[in-house]
Amino acid sequence: MMLVHKLLFTSLALALALVLALALAAFGATGEAELRQWMAEQKSQTHPKVAPISEPKQFKPESYTQVTAIEPFSNQKLTQALKRESTLSVSSGALIAPELARRKEALEASPLDVMAMVGSLTKAGQPVALVKVDNLLYQVKPGNHLGQNYGRVTKITETEVTLREIVQDAAGEWIERPATLQLQEKSK
Repeated sequence: MMLVHKLLFTSLALALALVLALALAAFGATGEAELRQWMAEQKSQTHPKVAPISEPKQFKPESYTQVTAIEPFSNQKLTQALKRESTLSVSSGALIAPELARRKEALEASPLDVMAMVGSLTKAGQPVALVKVDNLLYQVKPGNHLGQNYGRVTKITETEVTLREIVQDAAGEWIERPATLQLQEKSK
């Protein structure tokens, strides 16, 4: 009995699928023709509306009214710029000169990124940082020098060492910049 129901159901499903396929084929042929006709009608009825481009603005040159001021492309302007640059390089040289004249300290041989602050203490009322470099421990006080960029310690707290470095900027001028060494706590 079950087998009969299955066969009946399968044959009924095939017949329905065949009828549906024939209906779609018949509709598809007429549907495509109608679609093409509708597209042709729309194309003939549609007229594009393009706004005309406006006329370009006329350039009206302005005359240079600041006769008393220095012209931007004159030799006088260039002379002023060169004077300003030479005074900057003199002040820049004054910034690095004392660093070149003093004796180097031991911690100036290593870059800051290989140094680690591992602790701090107070010695004779003055803060001291414990800095580790290559498995050696150093005591650092304000005024000591660290790193390869003429770094001088300006402040020591429980968690960081603040220093002032002297480096060259993109133009080759010597400038000061701040740097810090943070306390490195060992993870357990």
